[in-house]
Amino acid sequence: QGQLVESGGGMVQAGDSLRLSCAASTRMFTNYNMGWFRRAPGEEREFVAVISRNGRTTDAANSVKGRFTISRDNDQNMVWLQMDNLKPEDTAVYYCGATLSVVPGWRNPSRYNYWGQGTQVTVSS
Repeated sequence: QGQLVESGGGMVQAGDSLRLSCAASTRMFTNYNMGWFRRAPGEEREFVAVISRNGRTTDAANSVKGRFTISRDNDQNMVWLQMDNLKPEDTAVYYCGATLSVVPGWRNPSRYNYWGQGTQVTVSS
């Protein structure tokens, strides 16, 4: 059974940047499309971005397009989410997940087979 571990969260001010990391425990995740989701207090888990297993295709929510960039390195078993120009509304727990679904299913959290434990991102105004 593989595991995903997120890191890189923290408390920042509006306009700052953070880079979240997702470490996969085994190479089996190289066969999965990898996504980032977030959950704000009192809200449902929300799609943020996803990257195909070969890294050639990405998809992102409109709310983060132009500010967030997803990438991966299968040799390192790593996925990253570069977050620039952060806003207070980006405050949430961010989760890394693995799915075999492709567009548009990969935007649906119920299509994910594996999840990390989450990392908190807090953006103050």
